Amino acid sequence: MIRVMLVDDHPVVRSGLRGMLANEPDIEVTGEAGSGEEAVVTAASLAPDVILMDLRMPGGDGVAATKRLAATANVVVLTTFETDADIVRAVAAGAVGYLLKDTPTADLVRAIRAAARGETVLAPSVAARLVGAVRSPRGQGLSDRELEVLRLVADGASNAEIGRRLHISEATVKTHLLRSYQKLGVKDRTAAVTSAIRRGLLEL
Repeated sequence: MIRVMLVDDHPVVRSGLRGMLANEPDIEVTGEAGSGEEAVVTAASLAPDVILMDLRMPGGDGVAATKRLAATANVVVLTTFETDADIVRAVAAGAVGYLLKDTPTADLVRAIRAAARGETVLAPSVAARLVGAVRSPRGQGLSDRELEVLRLVADGASNAEIGRRLHISEATVKTHLLRSYQKLGVKDRTAAVTSAIRRGLLEL
């Protein structure tokens, strides 16, 4: 029997997953949690084989919880988010799988069985993005200062204003922006901010 724990901050999602798995003779949902912190505590007492982990939750996100749980359980991220940064963070934290919430029931069940055996399970679109991120990790190399400049750009600050806030020259601001454009593969300020947000590198 494969012991599964459900981690999601939405009770209706957990209820739906429980219903999807109820008729599987070799799978038993042994517990639920509504946050990453609760998942760590609950897993310690239930010792599940597989944990279906939401990625973004209040009270402790899925990546932080995965780092703490990956040594004792096979964690499969189940989320609506598939940015390059989200995928890389989850895999780096120790997740054996990354699936999207629109995964068909039959595919989810197969993934749980594979994860219980310690196999890697990835949604096809996620696998493609992960390979792409590894082969050409554009945007992953943005420096802290480059991200800082982009945050101020997103706030509507001009180059001169950014320079005053960061105590650097306007020319230096332009240099940071040009480097960001090159790393992100874009040509202007708006596209740089949009790309950084889409990749999960920048949160507003």
